[in-house]
Amino acid sequence: MVVGQESIKTALLLAAVNRDMGGVLISGGRGTAKSVMARALHSLLPPIEKVKDSQYNVDPEMPTEMDSLLRKQLEDQGGSVAENLLALETEVVRAPFVQIPLNVMDDMLLGSIDVEQSVKEGKSVFQPGLLARAHRGVLYVDDINLLDSEATNILLQVISDGKVIVEREGISVTYVCKPLLIATFNPEEGEMRDHLLDRIAVALSADAAPLDVSQRADAVDSVLKFAAGGASRAAALDEDLEASDALRSRIVFAREEIKDVTISRDQLVYLCEEAVRAGVQGHRADIYASEVARASAALAGRDRVDSEDLKLAVKLAIVPRSSFVSDPEQPPDLDMPPPPPPPPPPSDQMDEELDEDLEDRENQEPPEDQEDQEDVAEPEPEEPELPDEFMFDAEGVPIDPELLAFATKQKQGKSGGRGLVFSEDRGRYIKAQLPRGKVRRLAVDATMRAAAPYQKPRRERATANPTKKTMGRSVFIEESDVRTKRMARKAGSLIIFVVDASGSMALNRMQAAKGAALSLLTEAYQSRDQISLIPFQGDRADVLVPPTRSIALTKKRLETMACGGGSPLAHALSVAARTGMNAQKSGDVGKVVVVCIGDGRANVPLSVSLGTDEAPEPGTKPDRAALKDELIDTAKQLGSIPGFSLLMLDTENKFVSTGLAKDIADAAMGRYFKLPKTSEGAIGDLVQGAVGNMKG
Repeated sequence: MVVGQESIKTALLLAAVNRDMGGVLISGGRGTAKSVMARALHSLLPPIEKVKDSQYNVDPEMPTEMDSLLRKQLEDQGGSVAENLLALETEVVRAPFVQIPLNVMDDMLLGSIDVEQSVKEGKSVFQPGLLARAHRGVLYVDDINLLDSEATNILLQVISDGKVIVEREGISVTYVCKPLLIATFNPEEGEMRDHLLDRIAVALSADAAPLDVSQRADAVDSVLKFAAGGASRAAALDEDLEASDALRSRIVFAREEIKDVTISRDQLVYLCEEAVRAGVQGHRADIYASEVARASAALAGRDRVDSEDLKLAVKLAIVPRSSFVSDPEQPPDLDMPPPPPPPPPPSDQMDEELDEDLEDRENQEPPEDQEDQEDVAEPEPEEPELPDEFMFDAEGVPIDPELLAFATKQKQGKSGGRGLVFSEDRGRYIKAQLPRGKVRRLAVDATMRAAAPYQKPRRERATANPTKKTMGRSVFIEESDVRTKRMARKAGSLIIFVVDASGSMALNRMQAAKGAALSLLTEAYQSRDQISLIPFQGDRADVLVPPTRSIALTKKRLETMACGGGSPLAHALSVAARTGMNAQKSGDVGKVVVVCIGDGRANVPLSVSLGTDEAPEPGTKPDRAALKDELIDTAKQLGSIPGFSLLMLDTENKFVSTGLAKDIADAAMGRYFKLPKTSEGAIGDLVQGAVGNMKG
């Protein structure tokens, strides 16, 4: 009953068919029916049969997916574990639907000690978490981009492994967790981290194909008729129930038929070629795409994958991982050579010779051996169906217009992500941990869970040997039970602009670099990040603007910055590292992104900038090899600092590049961009996205 969003509906149905396909990620603005479609898919899932009263939704026909507690219980009975499992009483229940709250803690997610039962039984009793309940059902995460990073990492690791291993507080439990993961997020509220996007099989944007006026009117009319009640609502419900029953039956059959669906070697090569053209890293895209293609064929009732299945797999699994960046302000490349002229039309003499050649071939009798071979020739095997052309060109740009629009919408979003600062005194309580030194904030819940299994023997011991400390006590806590709180609070990022103001920068390139920096300053101010400016020229680098949120001061200093002199790049990176570490000690700064705008060349050694005794004599030129080694060592030290990232913007305007800026970025394990010949706005957009990804 949802108008439009056909691609999202298809992806959800494919995920319901193929459990090995992975999860589905839906991005979109407010009011685009993301949550509605996730919950609607749950109503289409068939019921499941499980062991009665099983908290882990154990399938009686899948002994390999038992939890470790039930397996131990069946092994103690003797005989075959599989036969003992089939002998247990079962029940048919609705497929579970579990939603992960944004403030979830790892105890709630994975499971922990059941305090009440542990006190009663005098031993550790495990209480399963949300992941155990979601097995064989739907695991829904709304606003996954706002979920705590630690909870996100646990969630994705469990989904990838298909099982949960809990070893804590004297317990060891293993159980299977293979749910259908559906995650949604609004790009305007925060970006999606790259590693998280790569772990989820299919990513779609609800904004890629916005509804036209007619479709919007249909949606409003449908809601009004449904809200009015009466015969119109009854008719709509009858039509929906009939369609839902058909889809539910199709899902049940497709789950069985997918076991026989095959994908050929040539089709796998096609998917891998698309992934290579798109610049995809790793092999997850290839694997997920093949599973999507198999699910599409099974849902359509086919036992072979065809070209349409392959195209759908590329759109759903490969495009979100592509390195393609759409730049609407990019002018056409004027340096491309003109296309070759068309071939001249054939002359009359060439036409006559061609006709005579064809007549001779028709009159020529085939040899007897060839006739015998034709008689006994066996029919060739049917070739696998492949698309007529690739969906990405050799440069990694989508060719298909629909694919181009989808890729552009999918990669849009804000870059205002913030880091977290962990401590034991301020912030939000995220988890418990063993104390390190003096206890500042006691985690009462975790302490009680750790002490619960030992209450019965401690109470008996206190009754047998009463003392002043134990008389009248109902709860016995020992030092080994104490747990402290681990707190986390949001922290802004610090963006340090290290700008080359030496004579090696041409004036026009400096203006382009300033345009990119000013764009970044505006974005950083909107996300409440701090900004610092360090120009380097002459013999040393100085902090022109200390870490601040004042956009006016920073903009004024940047616009009035002079050029000329030497290039002490190594000293500038050292000053940036010291400035960033001092800001991190304040507790209000998490990530530090150093944006270096320059050509990567340095002609002033550190000894000159620092004024040490190792400085060369005046008038002597420093050794280039020594300067490069010193610069690379400084970049390595910068990249090794926790929470630091380097973004290198190469402004070298030479026909033959020296590649120094790229070497600096690689040494610091940062990102490198060559400033393209585009407008300042396009440069700013490109850099904003890069900084946003690095902060995330």
